[in-house]
Amino acid sequence: MTITLRQALTSDHPVMVGSVQRWWGDSRTPEQARELSLLLPKLFLQHFAGTSLVALAEDDDGTETVAGFLVGFHSADQPDVAYIHFVGVDPQRRGLGIARTLYRQFFAAAERAGKLVVHAVTSPGNTGSIAFHRALGFRLLPGDRTVDNADDTGNTDDVTVHSDYDGEGQDRVCFELALGSPGDR
Repeated sequence: MTITLRQALTSDHPVMVGSVQRWWGDSRTPEQARELSLLLPKLFLQHFAGTSLVALAEDDDGTETVAGFLVGFHSADQPDVAYIHFVGVDPQRRGLGIARTLYRQFFAAAERAGKLVVHAVTSPGNTGSIAFHRALGFRLLPGDRTVDNADDTGNTDDVTVHSDYDGEGQDRVCFELALGSPGDR
């Protein structure tokens, strides 16, 4: 299997939405997976395709499928900031470095565009995402409270949380990575 990256296209939208609904279907109800896919309105690919990426997997038989994607953009209001909005990787292809490759490509493009930092957010219960961002060198931005998160192995870790970040009851963990730091290479 070969993985290649390319810039996202507006025409990728239905595939991305369908992928979110399938890829998160094992950990959520169909309604929750559909709601999660609503975080990817078409406008992101109409206006930020140039800063978003698709990872394509070519199997041994030549079949090409979407293995992952990253939707991100450069902030219009904070000229030094790039933001990663949504990342997905096919569960059958996780652990192959696809997400890390998508992030690094995004970091490199943001740095070439003069950005100094990258921001991202996740939910406090998404221990895998929190661990992944930390492993890439992201730091947690201080929030208004701390929660004790346990990962799949039972390890616990205090995580700073921004209460009601995305609306009432929608707490988030906020990350920042300084470009040019060892973690973004």
